[in-house]
Amino acid sequence: MIRFIVTSLAIIAIGTAATAGKFNKVLSPGDAAPEWKELEGTDGKMHSSADLKDKDVVVVVFTCNSCPVAVGYEDRIRAFAEKHAGKDSKVGIVAINVNTIKEDQLPEMKKRAEKKKFTFPYLYDPTQAIARQFGATITPEFFVLNKARKVVYMGALDDKSPPAEPSVSHLETALVVALAGKPIEAAETNARGCKIRFEKK
Repeated sequence: MIRFIVTSLAIIAIGTAATAGKFNKVLSPGDAAPEWKELEGTDGKMHSSADLKDKDVVVVVFTCNSCPVAVGYEDRIRAFAEKHAGKDSKVGIVAINVNTIKEDQLPEMKKRAEKKKFTFPYLYDPTQAIARQFGATITPEFFVLNKARKVVYMGALDDKSPPAEPSVSHLETALVVALAGKPIEAAETNARGCKIRFEKK
């Protein structure tokens, strides 16, 4: 009986571990994406994932104001959004900040969004719940969600952080393949940047 219990627990442990990705301790490619509800944006409106129901692909980026790597990526993120997520595009892009220090709170986010002329929603979640649900730990960290809102890619935007010029755009490749409805070969990469400032529970 004891042997049976030990074996059963081992199987459960293996099954639990298998749900996480290579770099992400919560999600793996193919998992259903967490939903967010009523997160305030720098535009003064409340936003939910349901707002993007008409989009074939959604890109979620966890970012912030206080990380120099995230700040360095802002122009690349904006250029990506302008190229792929126009008004009539089937692609949606959302940026989410969960850090709670003063530099990362909503008033400063509004200043940052205006200065950088963000064309995508920049949302604030002071509860940090949505980042924990996504298993996001780095800023910036990117997630691509397909039409069924499964996570099909997670990790870095590209292979070289600013100011170095990238030679491979992981995010763009993932987007093109996701729009085609095909499986993404490199579905997970290691995000580079600053650790999210999670508050201790």
